[in-house]
Amino acid sequence: MRFLHFILSHSIFIAFCAAGLSCQTNILLAGNADLNVAGFIFFSTLCGYNFYWLMSKFYFSDRRLNIIFFKRHWSFFLLFALAAAGTLFFLLRLWFLLPYICIGGLLTMLYSLPLWPFGFSKYLQRAGFFKTTLLSLTWAYVTVVLPAVSVPFIKFMPVAILFCARFSFMLLLCIIFDMRDISVDKMHGLHSLATDVGKRSLDIIINLAFFLYVFAGMMVRYYFKDDKQIIAFALTGILVWIVYRLSLKPRKYIFYYFLVDGLMLISAAFTWVASLI
Repeated sequence: MRFLHFILSHSIFIAFCAAGLSCQTNILLAGNADLNVAGFIFFSTLCGYNFYWLMSKFYFSDRRLNIIFFKRHWSFFLLFALAAAGTLFFLLRLWFLLPYICIGGLLTMLYSLPLWPFGFSKYLQRAGFFKTTLLSLTWAYVTVVLPAVSVPFIKFMPVAILFCARFSFMLLLCIIFDMRDISVDKMHGLHSLATDVGKRSLDIIINLAFFLYVFAGMMVRYYFKDDKQIIAFALTGILVWIVYRLSLKPRKYIFYYFLVDGLMLISAAFTWVASLI
């Protein structure tokens, strides 16, 4: 259990989820996974999340970067350094994607801005809609656009539809986490979509996001006339809705960081299995 907690708390599992989504994109658009892109996304996700956790821990501590802080969070520093090295390794193999990668890096930095010691960061902390939608947008961009630009002769329409499906999928997952963190966010004066809108409005947003996810997800598979992928996606959609309904009651750490995040890996796995049949 301690090992599982380490994997989850240090964002190793979610990095695998990101790599899985990138492989799913390549399978849907090109029929096969690009392991170089998946490797880059794995290490960059691991690097970005551990950097964010360090920023968060520093923000909610006495804000002194000393030897005590390093000793307390040495594992995050170690993973950040190893992930940065892995990111650089794959970046050298994907140098032609550098302009697109820079945009992804910019989106990641924007998400962490509320934790930076700048005066304007206080205003960003109050923008709950900004936080939730930006995170969903970043995930959609990294796991759809980066893999797609490596596919030769790819058309714009399937990429755009898949981007909409991925964005709405990630928005659903982000809202589930926002709903869990409402009380903690309010205690720390932080904002999210769940803290800034009423329950009725949030239900409407969730239903719209789920509808867009199902509609766009079906359309991108219909575009390629792949019946097996349509069935795989339908099963994924049902599972996503079940997990959302389960999240309406108080759940523990494993539920969110393994099952909710794991929906990304499950979705990718269903796509991979359908491509083999």
